[in-house]
Amino acid sequence: MKNMLILGAGSAGTIMSNHLRKKLDLNEWQITIIDKDDVHYYQPGFLFLPFGEYTEKQVKKRTDKFLHADVKYIHSPVESIEPEKNRVHLKGGSGVDYDVLIIATGSHIAPQETEGVLGPLWRKDIFDFYSFDGATALRDKLANWEGGNLVVHITEMPIKCPVAPLEFTFLADDFFKKKNMRDKVKITYVTPVDGAFTKPTASKKLTYLLEEKGVNVVPDFYIEKVDNEKKVIVDYGGKEVAFDLLVTVPTNMGSEIMERSGLGDDLNFVPTDNQTLQSKAHENIFVIGDATDLPASKAGSVAHFEAEILTKNILHYIKGEPLTASFDGHSNCFIETGDGKALVIDFNYEQEPVEGTFPFNKLGPLNLLKESKLNHWGKLAFRQVYWKMILPAKKIPFVGAEMSLKGKKIVGKK
Repeated sequence: MKNMLILGAGSAGTIMSNHLRKKLDLNEWQITIIDKDDVHYYQPGFLFLPFGEYTEKQVKKRTDKFLHADVKYIHSPVESIEPEKNRVHLKGGSGVDYDVLIIATGSHIAPQETEGVLGPLWRKDIFDFYSFDGATALRDKLANWEGGNLVVHITEMPIKCPVAPLEFTFLADDFFKKKNMRDKVKITYVTPVDGAFTKPTASKKLTYLLEEKGVNVVPDFYIEKVDNEKKVIVDYGGKEVAFDLLVTVPTNMGSEIMERSGLGDDLNFVPTDNQTLQSKAHENIFVIGDATDLPASKAGSVAHFEAEILTKNILHYIKGEPLTASFDGHSNCFIETGDGKALVIDFNYEQEPVEGTFPFNKLGPLNLLKESKLNHWGKLAFRQVYWKMILPAKKIPFVGAEMSLKGKKIVGKK
């Protein structure tokens, strides 16, 4: 029997296992998935944990809950991949052979990459919210924080969900207003890019919202270090931004497995064909989700769309056919803007975020690039969609892998 091996049982790996078990001949193929963690986190929920809007139970469940009985689950750390022998080595010395390998090992924060982040103020006055432990520790800090300079900071791109630091900033503004202490908090948003977001159309809209909420924006800031004694972040040009509470998004990196296996770039992301999702180095290795080096957002919606394309190409590959399915970089996401509102953006590799309605032409019910309370409720409802539809690889009606411009308006065009 041939082995379809998936590394990683996070969003991308779990979705792929559930797509493939429906499409492969299971008399011919064994689907195996390996992961060291036995807890599956709903990572978009980390945004809400610091503000007490989600409970811990709402963002984590058992990993095996979403893996079908047809899929063999190996709960173990992976030591390395040996692509020349089509073999994955597990910690402890055992190994697993494969005929086709899918790398879905995701990405993680690497605070050690910046001098001073893991200094004496770590998890005291310096926090992240891109991890479960970081988000819950920040929740405890915010519950009793009396105010001062709050700095929300991005170390470098790419990061998971590029809009999440903006969302955190908007929700912090709302959080302190509700606590009647917004006047005691100065919020500064510090980013290495030249605006609020990587896409200029959305950046213009989001920068306006930051300014409207009294948030100071410091662009083009390339951090060199955190000075724990002076409580400032310092960029390579010597610019300093003072903080009383620093909420930082550390460098995001791919799995160390890729470094040990010689498969990753400088940040351990795997060089991947933008359209086919095939490894550029090995034809029987495919890559999905945050593990890739694609110029697409590292977000759950991207992994969801990629999985549809990758499933088709894997079926082509095992039949010896050309890989004709093509991923266009499609991403859509809700952006929480505070005050019970959110906006939605929809874009891909080539297309800037557009105006219009989503998912239905003219009917919506969600508006693109416009704040609304309905968009906010859509964001909250997405948690159940994630657990009950996205992870089990069920089709979401009217939401396709390819971006549609039907009924949409390209910003700036008449």
